[in-house]
Amino acid sequence: MTDRDVTQPSPKSLLISLATYNESGNLEPLIQSIREQVRDASILVIDDNSPDGTGKIADRLVESLPNIHVIHRPGKLGLGTATLAAMTFAIDHHYEYLLNLDADFSHPPRFIPDLVAGMTDHDVMIGSRYIPGGGVEGGFNLKRRFMSSGINGYARLMLGLKTRDNSGAFRCYRVSKLAEIDFSRIRSRGYSFQEEILYWCSQVGCRMGETPILFENRRAGVSKINMGEAVQALWILLRLGFSRMFAGSGSKPGSARA
Repeated sequence: MTDRDVTQPSPKSLLISLATYNESGNLEPLIQSIREQVRDASILVIDDNSPDGTGKIADRLVESLPNIHVIHRPGKLGLGTATLAAMTFAIDHHYEYLLNLDADFSHPPRFIPDLVAGMTDHDVMIGSRYIPGGGVEGGFNLKRRFMSSGINGYARLMLGLKTRDNSGAFRCYRVSKLAEIDFSRIRSRGYSFQEEILYWCSQVGCRMGETPILFENRRAGVSKINMGEAVQALWILLRLGFSRMFAGSGSKPGSARA
């Protein structure tokens, strides 16, 4: 094994994306922790004009650290659109892998090497709470358990997904497969994006795998998840499921980049 093994990809090989909104207490230590795991990876911060100055911290890090990029957006436009912005950036800049994680330390960077290692024979690797070895620090309260396990089961039923953790954002994607997806067909803007993008990945033939992670409590700030997002996610997945089952609209995904 050479010095540049699977856990130390070249700068143009791996892009790590962080969608931020009011994560000023987490961003800098999180980037430091990521660099301890994959020192040469590029890091992209997509900030939605955070009132707490997260975007300014990101700009300062660009000046002091290599391979840091920032996209500033005018307001809170949704987690799904932020992830789509990262995917488009990865495609346009010819990265091999895009790895996404939450910006609040709930997705511990120590699991990044496991996700990257899984890309040797997969096109999507999911950091999973719901396979043996995975879990949630302290367990979920009743509301979070309903939102997570309920939506996961619903996504498997409606979208035909086989993976266990379809709602988590801790994932690694093969960028060449993302480029086969027509992003204009994606309906989700919020948390249901996580399930929907897996559906479209399956439609372009992605091989999907899961590796266990421990989902941990955020270190600073407050959670942005709410019950309204869960209800909206159920409705979007219902519509997509009906489209899949009766109209066959997902059978030929096409590509906007052909």
